Amino acid sequence: MDFRVFILAISTITVGLVELIVGGILPIIADDLNISIGTAGQLISVYALVFAIAGPVLLSLTAKVERKKLYLITISVFFLGNIMTYFSPNFTFVMIARIITSMSGALAIVLSLTITARIVDAPSRAKALGYIVMGISSSLVLGVPLGILITNAFGWRSVFLGIAVLSIGSFILISIYLEKVPIGEAQPLSAQIKALGNKKIVFAHLATMFMLAGHYTIYAYFTPFLETNLHLNQYWISICYFLFGISAVGGGAFGGNLANWIGSKKSILIIIGAFALILFVLPYTTFSFPFFIVVMMIWGALSWSLAPPQQDYIIQSDPVSSDIHQSFNNSALQIGIAVGSGIGAVVLGKTDSVTSTATVGGFVVMIAFLCAVISLSIVSGKSKQVKETPVDTH
Repeated sequence: MDFRVFILAISTITVGLVELIVGGILPIIADDLNISIGTAGQLISVYALVFAIAGPVLLSLTAKVERKKLYLITISVFFLGNIMTYFSPNFTFVMIARIITSMSGALAIVLSLTITARIVDAPSRAKALGYIVMGISSSLVLGVPLGILITNAFGWRSVFLGIAVLSIGSFILISIYLEKVPIGEAQPLSAQIKALGNKKIVFAHLATMFMLAGHYTIYAYFTPFLETNLHLNQYWISICYFLFGISAVGGGAFGGNLANWIGSKKSILIIIGAFALILFVLPYTTFSFPFFIVVMMIWGALSWSLAPPQQDYIIQSDPVSSDIHQSFNNSALQIGIAVGSGIGAVVLGKTDSVTSTATVGGFVVMIAFLCAVISLSIVSGKSKQVKETPVDTH
């Protein structure tokens, strides 16, 4: 695999850490800033909302800027946002800093995806995108325990100082190892908005959104699920999260390799279908802790396996507008996280049973499967010109 892909994946990990790393330290942040935990929680929700909007908009506004130069500028702004967080005297400044890091982080991740798609050959594209997704998933699932560990040792502000230092490393690596990347065919914002008129890709975005929504319907409430069904203490809950995180990190590579092997279209249906099945089965595996762990790790791997074949499929379906659609797909992921968390809250309020979140999540993923089927069944002019050929990687 091209060494530059690994550099971009490392940068993606650094940028992705900021989003959910505050999740496990909200009470400490709230106490230090003299605000409620609910108010502190806005640091997550506002970040996700800004991230979802900023990615496509900033990608469009910077369409004429050379990609490497833009990446370095973006990482610089990201660095400043984290330094601002470290020195922020109150909640208002922290929120402003979060908005800055969210906007720059969204653009950096989209650039990692789009640059990767350009610098590798088409047969290796899905696999390469899988490594970028590994970076995204690892930062999201491992950020929470990492944030707790650093906060306990050095205080919550040091978390953001550490991320700022890591971003310097990313800046240096990108400067040295990534050559200039052509901007490609620039499109005005109006034309890129019109790209959403492509129903084939819109349903692909919806598949991504409902897949993550189904996942977070239960994952957002995984701790009470473990406490209720398996009666685990904090030590074993931490072990479960760690194993889930390791599986999720590997899921991106699995999705990319599967797409290289059998093609992106088949991979999308297999991954979403298997994911729905796992969620339906999950509540019935708690009779045996070892058996539950195996099923849970499969769930974790599948949770981040969709992105590589989905991104590859989007590029095949509309090569001209692929950059903006990759950004939209990343936004759909963020919206799915927020929607899923909300659905889970409603389920808990209506049923008072955390076990039901898995079943409801399974039905939400079935909606994702239906959206994927609809997308794949639509034949567009662009897709007729692209013949997908599975690549033998052995």
